[in-house]
Amino acid sequence: MPERFVLDGAAVVTVDGAEHAEGHVVVDGGRIAAVGAGRADPGLGERIDVRGCLITPGLVDAHQHLYQWVTRGFAPDAPLFDWLTSLYPVWAGLDEDCAHAAAAAGAARLALSGATTIADHHYVFPRDGGDVFGAVIAAAGSIGVRLHAVRGCMDRGRSRGGLPPDSLVEDADVALAGTDAAIGRFHDPSPGSVVRIAVGPCSPFSVGERLLRDAAELARARGVRLHTHLAETAEEERRCRAEFGRTPVEHADALGWLGPDVWLAHTAHLSAAEVSRLAETGTGSAHCPSSNGRLGAGTAPLRELLDAGVRVGLGADGAASNEAGGIGEEMRQALLTARARRGGAPPGARDRRGAALPAERDRPGTARPEDADLPGAATPADRSRGPAALSVREALFAATLGGARCLGRQDELGSLRPGKLADLAVWRLDGLGHAGIEDPVAALVLGPLPPLRLLLRGGRRVVEDGALTAVSEVDLARDLRAASGRIRARSGARHGEVAR
Repeated sequence: MPERFVLDGAAVVTVDGAEHAEGHVVVDGGRIAAVGAGRADPGLGERIDVRGCLITPGLVDAHQHLYQWVTRGFAPDAPLFDWLTSLYPVWAGLDEDCAHAAAAAGAARLALSGATTIADHHYVFPRDGGDVFGAVIAAAGSIGVRLHAVRGCMDRGRSRGGLPPDSLVEDADVALAGTDAAIGRFHDPSPGSVVRIAVGPCSPFSVGERLLRDAAELARARGVRLHTHLAETAEEERRCRAEFGRTPVEHADALGWLGPDVWLAHTAHLSAAEVSRLAETGTGSAHCPSSNGRLGAGTAPLRELLDAGVRVGLGADGAASNEAGGIGEEMRQALLTARARRGGAPPGARDRRGAALPAERDRPGTARPEDADLPGAATPADRSRGPAALSVREALFAATLGGARCLGRQDELGSLRPGKLADLAVWRLDGLGHAGIEDPVAALVLGPLPPLRLLLRGGRRVVEDGALTAVSEVDLARDLRAASGRIRARSGARHGEVAR
C-alpha cells in the first residue's frame, strides 16, 4: 500500500472517543495521521473506498498459546487438570517444526478474526525439541502480526507435586537463563516494535516459589512485563490453600506477582477483596471466556473487575481449549457469559403482587422491567446483573484498548488517535449477517463475526478481502495436518482420550 492513504466512507469507532456514522481515517508512515467525520477532503492521500464497513482498532489477543494449535480436539470433555495431564505427554513431542506449523496456523486464524497483536505464552520446552520459542516468533512474523512473546517455564514435575511429567520441566536456573537469553535475543523496546518479550512462569501448580520470585526479579531488572495463569479453577484454589495456606492471588502477591507490570490470565475465582487488590496494584487480567467454558472452569467476575478499575483484556487462549481459535468471537462470548453469570433477581426481590422473585441461583434471566422500581429488584444501576453486566462497547473496548493496557501498549495501540500505530480492522457490515442492524458496534459484537475488508498492522496489509496477504491458507492447513499427525504419532495418543 502507499505510504499515505485514506480509508474513506466507513463507520468509525475510535473506542476511547468519538464515533462517526460515516467517517475517514488517514494513515501516513504506518501511523494514524487523522480521524474525522464525513468523507475525507481531496488531497489527503490515495483514497480507499470502504463504504459499508466499520473501522475499529485492530484487536489484541491478551492470552494465547499458539503451539497448542497442533493438539486441538484432545480430551474434549475433561476439566482443566485432567485435560492438562492428558496433553502434557503429547506436548512432550513438540519440536520446532511442529511449533512453527502450529503458530503460523494460529496467528493466521487470529488475524482473520481481527487480531493485529497477540500475547503468546509459551512454556513447553521439550529437551530435544530444538528452538521452539524462536519458531513461534518466526511463524507469527510470517503472518504479519505484532507479537508479545511470553517466555514461560515450569520446574515442578510430578515428583515435586506438580502436574507435568518430570521430562517436560526445566531446572529453575536453566529456565531463568533461557528467559534472560530470550529477552536479549528478541525483545525490542523501541516505539512501534513488532516483537517484545515478557516473563511468564506457567502457574502456581507447575512452578516453585523460588522460580516465581526470581522470575519476577529478572523481569523487573530487564524492564519487561510479567504474565502467568492465576485463579483459573476452584481446584487450583483448593490446591493452593492446602499447600501454601493461601489463595492463588495471595500466593502471587506474596511472591511479587501483582503490580502495574503484571497481567494475569483467567482470574475466574476471586473474592471481593482480591478484586480490590488487583485494582490497587494496577494488575491486569486477560479474560478467556470460551476456554473457561470449554473446560468448565468458571468465569471471571467481569463487571466487578471493570467497576474496580482493573485493566481487562480478552484472550482466545490456546486452541487446545478453544478449538475455534479466533479473538473476534470472544467479544460476543464475553458479553453473553457476563450477562448470564448474574442473571437473576437479588435475594428478597418481589414482583408487583408481592410474590418473591426467584434468586439468580434458581432461574435464568433478569427481573422484569416493570418490576425495576420495586425495593430490592434488579435495576440498571445493579451493573453486575443482566445486560448491564457488559455492554457491546465495553466488549469492544476489552478486545482493543483493554488488551493494549494489559500489555503496556496503550499509548500506541488499542484506539484510533492521531500518532498511534495504524493497526486497524476494517469490517464488512454490508452482507446478510448484519443487514438492518443500525448500530455498527452491536452488529460487530452481537452478529456473526464480519469478514475483513482490510486488516492493517502499522499500515501494512495483513488481510485483504477476507484473505491473508502473506501466506496461503491451503498451505497452512496442509502443514498443520502433517504436524498434528507427527506429534500424535510420537505420543501414541488419540483424540478424545483422557490420560490417567
